[in-house]
Amino acid sequence: MLEERKDAIKMGGEAVTLIGPEIKVGDMAPDFTALTTEMEEYTLEDAGDKIKIISVVPSLDTGVCELQTINFNEMASDLGNVVILTLSVDLPFAQKRFCGAKGIDKVITLSDHKDVDFGEKYGFLIKESRLLARGIVLLDADNEVKYVEYVEDATNHPDYDRVLEETKKLI
Repeated sequence: MLEERKDAIKMGGEAVTLIGPEIKVGDMAPDFTALTTEMEEYTLEDAGDKIKIISVVPSLDTGVCELQTINFNEMASDLGNVVILTLSVDLPFAQKRFCGAKGIDKVITLSDHKDVDFGEKYGFLIKESRLLARGIVLLDADNEVKYVEYVEDATNHPDYDRVLEETKKLI
């Protein structure tokens, strides 16, 4: 049975339950499997020995999620040896359409819809909706967690400045 964290965050002001362990700075990031927009399996190992920013969003079809993904796509140009992964439970087809329509070409979008493997292992799965909570996980080249943010209310933006500052410390 997976750990449940009641009232861990809010969604639109309403408390929700997160499933899975809370990831913390200093943890070694667990491997996970998600699907690419081409329906191929992608694991953390596929990101190689780069610094990884994992941007977690409930759905790319919402305003805050859209802006979060666009912001990270723009940041990617200036970060060098950093890979940015955006995870949601949107279907891979929807992610592909979204990226094409919005010009997202520097972020790897991954779908956790099939097994919610990422959501359960990183503690981002919202029990009540089967969506992922909004947040950020920053990993160094060895996959050690260097920064993590579970956004207090999933309708708010993450702290972009802070994750950028923490990432630059690793470059």
